[in-house]
Amino acid sequence: MRMPERLDWKHAAAIPVTYLVTYDMLYPYGKLKKDEWLLMLSASSGVGVAVIQMAKYIGARVIGTSGSARKLEKLKAIGMDYGIETRKGDFAARVNEITGGHGADLAINSVGGSVFAEAIRALAHKGRLATVGYVDGVFKAELDLNKLHAHRLEVFGVSNSRLSLEDKAQCVRGFVRDVLPGIADGRIVPVIDRVFPLERIADAKAHMESDAQVGKIVVRVA
Repeated sequence: MRMPERLDWKHAAAIPVTYLVTYDMLYPYGKLKKDEWLLMLSASSGVGVAVIQMAKYIGARVIGTSGSARKLEKLKAIGMDYGIETRKGDFAARVNEITGGHGADLAINSVGGSVFAEAIRALAHKGRLATVGYVDGVFKAELDLNKLHAHRLEVFGVSNSRLSLEDKAQCVRGFVRDVLPGIADGRIVPVIDRVFPLERIADAKAHMESDAQVGKIVVRVA
């Protein structure tokens, strides 16, 4: 991809791989449309922020969860419509309330198995659920087959690391066509939490593991 002229190197570095994974989740697989409801679990992560930005670029309405009221306020400043303060699998009723009983058309689970069942409960009729991470370390979850069947739900996983070269190339081509123009003209600006020099890579890792960030952590190599 050619780097848009308006970007500096630190903002350009914040785009791969996060925004490409987000593109796969929201465009070819998630099929997110304007005015649909998107639910982002653990919304302050790098993926979470990219999802919020790209969903708003599409024209969707965004609900995010976080255990921090401070983070939720920061996320609203970049476009998130509603925030739910929680670290538990107890958000489906609130999602239903916010959406007027409709539910989430697309939910992004970057937490893992501990919130999987609740994410299913939060989905609308013909809703879609993407799983992209397991920060809780829980790799198994129960699936409500009746809800899956009765409401024609779709469940899929997204991982850029296991794609074939052709699949990666296809993802990049789609991203360049559908999203890069919005980055080039400033409608999408990658959110950077902190920049660390390479010699402080251990501090960067510790900062990531502290769960303090909102957006991407960038390491400067020169």
